[in-house]
Amino acid sequence: MSTGKEIFALAIWHLGEDYVLGALAPKNKANWRGPWDCAEFVTWCVFQASGILYGCQDDRADPAVADAYTGYWARDAARLGKKISVAEAARTPGAALLRVGPKMGHIVISDGRGGTVEAHSANDGVIISTLLGRRWDMGILVPGIQYRPLTGAVKVPPPAILYRLTSPPQKGDQVRRVQEKLKEQGFDPQGADGIYGPKTFAAVLAFQRARGLLPDGEVGPQTAKALGMTLS
Repeated sequence: MSTGKEIFALAIWHLGEDYVLGALAPKNKANWRGPWDCAEFVTWCVFQASGILYGCQDDRADPAVADAYTGYWARDAARLGKKISVAEAARTPGAALLRVGPKMGHIVISDGRGGTVEAHSANDGVIISTLLGRRWDMGILVPGIQYRPLTGAVKVPPPAILYRLTSPPQKGDQVRRVQEKLKEQGFDPQGADGIYGPKTFAAVLAFQRARGLLPDGEVGPQTAKALGMTLS
């Protein structure tokens, strides 16, 4: 049986390769070297390690053209299993950690020590990073793969401040500042009403794509810094 450690080991070999949002990786091409997006990267590593197609629009499709997406990873975790806590995934090499949309999500591979390997952004490509100070919704273990958690707990505190699209929407002066900064940068959210609605989300996402940042439509420390502001 394939293991989570094999997934992680495969991922490490691709550090420095290019990220392109929406890029399609042929899952059955062992010598593929990018470009990647986050879900294609994780699904490719899983398939190469195990022959299991997971997190795709159709998991029975031809692996050469199967389309992976964070939303399909969330669907498969609910339908096929196996969801685990973020803390458990943080100490399990090869486990996936997922941040769900609503429209754009992100997925990474755990190193078992609170770190990640991930196809991150146009600026950074495939990198080693950390789970700390980032929002995660769940950990995922792919059925048919053997995972072995490392001993000891790993703390994964979420970001202290994060602005994103929620229901009901986030409101306040800080959201208004985000909107004003977006407009100054040429990404007009169609008003500075202090409400983080769909138009603000779209403007943030457009800004992130233009600046080569991780495109998730959320304003955390990195996006705030690029906007020229400090979150409070």
